[in-house]
Amino acid sequence: MSVIALGADHAGFALKQVIVQHLVGGGHEVVDCGTNDESRVDYPDYGVAVGAAIVNGDAECGVVVCGSGIGIVMAAGKVSGIRAATVHDMTTARLSREHNDANVIGIGARMVGEQTALDIVDAYLDASFEGGRHQGRVEKLDAI
Repeated sequence: MSVIALGADHAGFALKQVIVQHLVGGGHEVVDCGTNDESRVDYPDYGVAVGAAIVNGDAECGVVVCGSGIGIVMAAGKVSGIRAATVHDMTTARLSREHNDANVIGIGARMVGEQTALDIVDAYLDASFEGGRHQGRVEKLDAI
């Protein structure tokens, strides 16, 4: 199974905890990058922490959660070597991996329900990068 870094701000904390339980129950190892409660915090800190865990080799991929799934993905994507995508359903989660080799996905806790979030995580983890016609595009992303 995989080692997965998770991070969330206060708006995503509760959903992050649900995802952690789901992943651990599925045999994955989790690197919890915080936050640790629903007290107000700044999402960039946790997006960057997840990105750093991946580029430092502590995790293979990551899931970040904030209210919309947008801001925390922007923060994670600032880390060199991270390809982060906000996803809203199983299809965008799967395609983020198959076509873009995303190593971080972001979920909006205010946008999707718990079961949809778990389905998103599973779809992402079950997918793999297709390479081929997508390889050169990913290489261009990495060169930026």
